[in-house]
Amino acid sequence: MPDSGPAGPPRTPGTSARARGGPGRRWLKLGVQLALTVVVTVFIVDRLGPGLRTLANTAPQQIELRWGWIAASCALLLAGYFFSAWTWGRMVRDLGGPDVPARDAIRIYMVANLGRYLPGKLWQIAGLAYLARAHGVPAPIATAAAVVGQAVALAGAMLIGLVALGSAAPELARWAPLAVVATLAIVTVVTVPAIFRPLLRLWLRFVPGETPEEIPIGASEGLRWLLLFTLNWAGYALAFSLLVRGLSLPGNPLDVGPAFAASYVMGYLVLFAPAGIGIREATILTFLSPIMGPSGAALIALIARVWTTLVEVIPAGAFWLAGVGRKRNAAVGAS
Repeated sequence: MPDSGPAGPPRTPGTSARARGGPGRRWLKLGVQLALTVVVTVFIVDRLGPGLRTLANTAPQQIELRWGWIAASCALLLAGYFFSAWTWGRMVRDLGGPDVPARDAIRIYMVANLGRYLPGKLWQIAGLAYLARAHGVPAPIATAAAVVGQAVALAGAMLIGLVALGSAAPELARWAPLAVVATLAIVTVVTVPAIFRPLLRLWLRFVPGETPEEIPIGASEGLRWLLLFTLNWAGYALAFSLLVRGLSLPGNPLDVGPAFAASYVMGYLVLFAPAGIGIREATILTFLSPIMGPSGAALIALIARVWTTLVEVIPAGAFWLAGVGRKRNAAVGAS
């Protein structure tokens, strides 16, 4: 957490209770989002996955915990989070911002990531822009780096996730041509400046806060960012395969790891699901049921949610609390 960071969640400038529509409207919106999430999750499991009846009739298999592999998976996942933060700092510099030290980039990025657990996909972006200002990063550049980073990270996850279709059930494998076309389209967008720049300007109109007038993105930057985020997602996939091994579940790393990346893509595309909850679990269940059975796939899907949340939230919470403590100490020292 930056030294001058907030003592609470970042606020978006220009918002008020009236602008947000009041508590009744917010609760109604949240209820609709949760209902839609449940409907989409049930559809994925019942139509593409093992089916609700099959899932209900399968008893969870006994597992043998291998704590060494589990610890390795947690360490690699955390390293992946830190690598994402470092990449975001590099993107800030490439877009004309200051050189953010790695330790500061990690604190800013991890704390801002807490916003992903709120409905909507803009809280993390707004949080990055707000927190980065304490380190001299202009809000427009921080916002642009966050938006570009999410787009390129999605492309990297899609490249890794495509591998999962090679061993998928026929119901999923038939979507492979469409997935390939979609992935190539996203990769083209993030690596061709003439396409990426106008689309980015359009997307930034929907993001709260200031936006940059010029976006200095060249082909070399796009390719470098795509390579970094693809490597990042390869690390996440490997961490997930280590978790599967730590639970003594069957599965080749080239099958189970990409399924984790594919679940991220699905969770991100379903905009109304906070942190992709439900959607990611249903996607993992659908991809891995043919490999480890419905009970094993359901087990790893649920554990993966706890695993990713704890490895992300505990360090982020520690960074946030440390920042609050430093802010209080500074206030006491100044008084």
